[in-house]
Amino acid sequence: MPVALITHPDCFDHDTGPHHPERPARLRAVLAALESPEFQSLLREAAPEAPEAAIRGVHNDAYVDAMFALNPGPDEIIHLDADTVASAGTLRAARRAAGGAMRGVDAVLEGWARCAFVAVRPPGHHAEQGRAMGFCLFGNAAIAANHARAHGLRRIAVADFDVHHGNGTQAMFENDPDFFYASSHQFPCYPGSGRPSDHGIAGNIVNAPLPPESGSTEFRAAWRDTLIPALDGFAPELLIVSAGFDAHKDDPLAELNVETEDFAWLTSALMDVAERHCGGRIVSLLEGGYDLRALAAGTAAHVRALMRV
Repeated sequence: MPVALITHPDCFDHDTGPHHPERPARLRAVLAALESPEFQSLLREAAPEAPEAAIRGVHNDAYVDAMFALNPGPDEIIHLDADTVASAGTLRAARRAAGGAMRGVDAVLEGWARCAFVAVRPPGHHAEQGRAMGFCLFGNAAIAANHARAHGLRRIAVADFDVHHGNGTQAMFENDPDFFYASSHQFPCYPGSGRPSDHGIAGNIVNAPLPPESGSTEFRAAWRDTLIPALDGFAPELLIVSAGFDAHKDDPLAELNVETEDFAWLTSALMDVAERHCGGRIVSLLEGGYDLRALAAGTAAHVRALMRV
């Protein structure tokens, strides 16, 4: 069964302005890396726009109303916080990002793909119920999890290996015992959350913070010794991955020293979890990664592992 690649050109139209690290070139680098002959078997699908109701399912009405009311001019950029901006194409791109996550769920649950990689922007794991932050507007992983629940699944997990803690996803999951969130991330680092003392309502939050300058050994140990066993204990019916590649040693926005090969190793380990518990079904969503070469190489390693090549 093929692996689906879900994306949409509207995601290029989220204009963050000059010198912003979360720029359209990121997605171009990702898609260029997946154009090589080894990836020709990917089932390429267009990301739909998420319905407004799906977004309201994880964000409060006041926030959604404000986001849908944004109307920047053709050359205007509006700051939603110090790091997060909106332009004329932002709402459409953000709806494609959330809709792509939902389409990935459809792909694996309807059985026309074994796994899905959703190559979209803006990312989502920092967006909180009532505010945009950290380059993120809508909680794509949480929207995907809610969509899987609408398909009839009960136990849904997110594994997040972005270098920054997914505070938004954790906040949306921590009071729901049927959702599980596992994260490795640099600490201290933006956004300052993700402590090992965070457990959620039913032990459904597991964080493995890594000190600055941690590398392959520490990264692999966090997953092998803490996060993978926790995922196995939860036994998800679907595994969603927040795939950020900014833990790479060349990334400019943090201080971990993860290698490209570590992303392949972790993806293979997550595939093993999915095969043990949910028929191998993984929906992977692009999050961070701001060095274009490291991002392209990490993405290729990740998708190659999803393909079990």
